[in-house]
Amino acid sequence: MSLEACEISDDFLALLKQDLVHRRVGQGMTRLQERSCLFSALDPEQKNAARFAGYLAQWVDIGFQRPALVKQVISRFPTSIRSRLPLCDYLHLRLAEGMIAMAEEATDDAIHHLDFVLSLNQEMQEDKELLAIANFWKGRCLRMKGEYDDSLAFAVKGRDLATELGHEPMAAVMRVLESWLYFQKGNEARALQILHDAEAALSETDDHLTLGNMQSSYGRIARRQGRYQHAIEYFTAAIHHYRQRDPRHRNIARSLNNLANVKRLIALQLLRKIDADAARRRKAASKGRASENGGKAQHRDRFEQLREEAVAELQEAAGIYEEYRNHHGLGSVHLSYGFLHLDNGDLEHADAEAKTAFRLGEEKGDHILMARARLLNCMIENARVEEEIGESAERGIHAREAQDCAHEAIELARQTQNRRLLADSYIWQGLTYCNRFFDDPESARQSYDQATAFAKGNHADGSWEDLDLLKNKVLRSGRVSPVLRAWSQGAIGDKTFQQLSEEFAELVIPKIWEREGRKVSRVASRLSMSPKKVRRILSRVGRRK
Repeated sequence: MSLEACEISDDFLALLKQDLVHRRVGQGMTRLQERSCLFSALDPEQKNAARFAGYLAQWVDIGFQRPALVKQVISRFPTSIRSRLPLCDYLHLRLAEGMIAMAEEATDDAIHHLDFVLSLNQEMQEDKELLAIANFWKGRCLRMKGEYDDSLAFAVKGRDLATELGHEPMAAVMRVLESWLYFQKGNEARALQILHDAEAALSETDDHLTLGNMQSSYGRIARRQGRYQHAIEYFTAAIHHYRQRDPRHRNIARSLNNLANVKRLIALQLLRKIDADAARRRKAASKGRASENGGKAQHRDRFEQLREEAVAELQEAAGIYEEYRNHHGLGSVHLSYGFLHLDNGDLEHADAEAKTAFRLGEEKGDHILMARARLLNCMIENARVEEEIGESAERGIHAREAQDCAHEAIELARQTQNRRLLADSYIWQGLTYCNRFFDDPESARQSYDQATAFAKGNHADGSWEDLDLLKNKVLRSGRVSPVLRAWSQGAIGDKTFQQLSEEFAELVIPKIWEREGRKVSRVASRLSMSPKKVRRILSRVGRRK
């Protein structure tokens, strides 16, 4: 390759910038490929070397090769050279380091680099594109941490800077993040309007990564609205765009995981229909009437097909995420596997997948992934409670484990601004209070009130169904004991106050004993009464030998 091809002229960088801001993606990537000698033979002391690293990071971010390439180029800049770089060149280098950290899910490190760039905004008035990118990337990092309000503020700053510069395509890219954040905050109408505007600005470009991200966003909105077939079409279109840029692009894995989740939800709908049909046939048979088999076999075949497709999509997604060593994505895939196992009643495998997802989240301090994993653990433990028969001690162990998981999910979700995740956590805390062990409608009602405060909009997906289930359980469990109702009306018969007190204790103390882990000392401490009296009451009602 010629010596000229390894030079980094001002004109070359200007062309790279223009291709970038106007989203002439294929053209810009061709320019970079023509200078591929720079990837392995870059001299850190040659003119514009650090600036080139900054531009390369931006191009890799939109689909040119992989982040490891930027890391390789950055490694050629030792401290001795960095200390002699002009300020603008050094800021490009720090921007590139921010991009690497962001790709490696080290969001705090990425924000550290980006904050340094943004702290010198007055010195960067001649390179506002750099400031726009730094704001946009910090917004993305904050979104990964679940800090949506701050993320939106930085996304808007980046978009405004790009608009001021007249770079509408660049601003449109940033609006996709803005749309996603409005969606996450529950404002679907605003999210869709922003997406439509951004799509209009980019429809004539070959920015397949952003076009794919738009289709993915449409898909997630459709899934939340319960329009599952539309969601499948959007996610399929997103994958088509991503594959045009890179057949193994990381975002393909995300859309495959989303596809699998949608197909699981459709399969669950079919399963409910299959169960309802079976119940109808049993009822008809009990009355001596024949019942048509209808489409039972067809529904069952479609159910199995959807699950098989979901598993295949998850396998492909896991393979891509493993290539990138992406913890959040791989953890999400494990959660999807876990839900499929839970639906199938395979609680052991579901539990293993949830634990793997939690470990992956813990390694990166990913509170969103960790909370989602604990929610799955909570669901699994509640299923185990329902499986136990009679007064098995195992039921209490599983019930308290479910309660602990729900509480941990709430605490993790509180460290983010993910209202949806917090609502789900309160929903499952409420459903745990409603299980056969706790049977605590008052606590469940409090969880329901908290869940509804965080849930916004009439969502038709699984979470909304869980909220309806909790509501129904709270309403059903809200019936007052006939004895207590009679007493409240003054109907006490010929009982003395002492007899009423003893009967009340027999109603209440066994419930408290169950919730306190069957520990007499805890009940005594909570009610300020002697352990001996607690034991006597429990024995009288047959709860202790």
